[in-house]
Amino acid sequence: MNTKPFIMAAKAFVCDGQGRYLFLRRSAQSKRFAGYWELPGGKVNPGEGIDQALAREVLEETGLRVADPHVAGATEGDTPAARFVFVIMEVQAQPGEVRLSEEHDQYAWATPDEAARLQLSPIYIDCVRELVNRTTVGRQAQTKEGSSQ
Repeated sequence: MNTKPFIMAAKAFVCDGQGRYLFLRRSAQSKRFAGYWELPGGKVNPGEGIDQALAREVLEETGLRVADPHVAGATEGDTPAARFVFVIMEVQAQPGEVRLSEEHDQYAWATPDEAARLQLSPIYIDCVRELVNRTTVGRQAQTKEGSSQ
């Protein structure tokens, strides 16, 4: 029986309004997954709403404010000390410049197809695949609508 505690975390597909999403590369000082790309976000504090934690964490890690959150999915990850439940939300970036925290050393605005080619932290691979599939289906539906008019 697994006795490690579950910890709730909120991560974000931060959209720039042009079909691109923000990904952050973990710095060399990171204890886990140094050099891998991930979504902005982090732990939910006791008594804090998931959307509040997400807004706080994105602001801390990127300097960006976000709006219009909605749930995009969920996944889980495992560390030696705990199991993490990640609620993935899609949000819109408000105008501003990305300013990284010490946790990350690089950022990229990437389309879902471009993101699938990043060296993603294993936790996010399935979430990004789902995003690619969702946007591909959406593009196909728009193409069909446009051709039937």
